Amino acid sequence: MIERIVLTVGSTLVLDLYDAPYDAQRPVTCFDETPRQLIDDARPAQPMQPGQPAREDTEYVRCGVADIMLFCEPATGRREAWVTERRTKADFARAMELLVETYPHAEVIRVVMDNLNTHKPGSLYDTFPPEKANSLLKKLEFHYTPKHGSWLNMAEIEFAALSRQCLDRRTSAITTLARLVNACQDARNQCGTPIRCQFMSRHARATMARCYPSQSTG
Repeated sequence: MIERIVLTVGSTLVLDLYDAPYDAQRPVTCFDETPRQLIDDARPAQPMQPGQPAREDTEYVRCGVADIMLFCEPATGRREAWVTERRTKADFARAMELLVETYPHAEVIRVVMDNLNTHKPGSLYDTFPPEKANSLLKKLEFHYTPKHGSWLNMAEIEFAALSRQCLDRRTSAITTLARLVNACQDARNQCGTPIRCQFMSRHARATMARCYPSQSTG
């Protein structure tokens, strides 16, 4: 029961962020990352021909693993994605540095993300000098999705779009993966389509009422 309460309370806090009026001085962004296996064909694929789709052997060769990092601003349809060789504290810290640089005039950048071991303020202190880490963290406000509630992070919608547009093929080189990700990111930024969250706090309280502590008026 305690875990249910933690889940729903955390969910409500994140949903309240999505439901709040847009504030350019306090933008709400979503950050996430995902590993991507680099694979190549074990045998040459057969190209597409009239009346015949391209064909590839089910056997493949592993060429390592890369990591795709992404943040988006649901209200404006803005997103940035890039590829790294690994997922480390330093990679996360540099992602937060890029986020701050992207919003130079914001007072505070609210960041929704899941609670990975690298997604901590300490990662910035482990990467940058204390003065710089402190300066960056003054501009960042972390909001973690609850346990088993990472689906509340709308950056996962962006990853779903990437999967449909450019991650549905075998990619053996990290440079090729980065080029594909950048092309998809640029195309989506040109459209500037915002993400509208359809599941608000009031819906959570209505559909998961049993998970919330009762509010007695007596």
